[in-house]
Amino acid sequence: MARRSSGSSLSSLPIAQLQAELRRRQRGVGSLIRRRDKLAAKLAALNEQISAAGGSGGGMRVRPQNATNLVEALCKVLDGKTMGVTEVAEAVRKAGYNTNAANFRTIVNQALIKHKNKFKKVDRGQYTAA
Repeated sequence: MARRSSGSSLSSLPIAQLQAELRRRQRGVGSLIRRRDKLAAKLAALNEQISAAGGSGGGMRVRPQNATNLVEALCKVLDGKTMGVTEVAEAVRKAGYNTNAANFRTIVNQALIKHKNKFKKVDRGQYTAA
């Protein structure tokens, strides 16, 4: 019975040659990293030029930056209050929390359910800070 090749030309090489091939490939990693870093710097410069010209990130999604995470923002909004999920989502946005999420209400609902140590369910769809 004939032995089938795995399709890789490396499968038939002796260990010494495989080790030499690994060393050769590893020597090239530094060069690739330097190339990547240069390209990243060029991309950052282009994005700055696009922004300065009034354009967006060139089709790239830019995630809004917030001073606090969503759970902390929810805690502040719900402190001493009971609200429904939609109300909480609107209040967090009004308080300055930025998001591009089309389903932000769902994300808020999931955070309220997940963090039982921080939020207490008062009634169906009604939450307060714990």
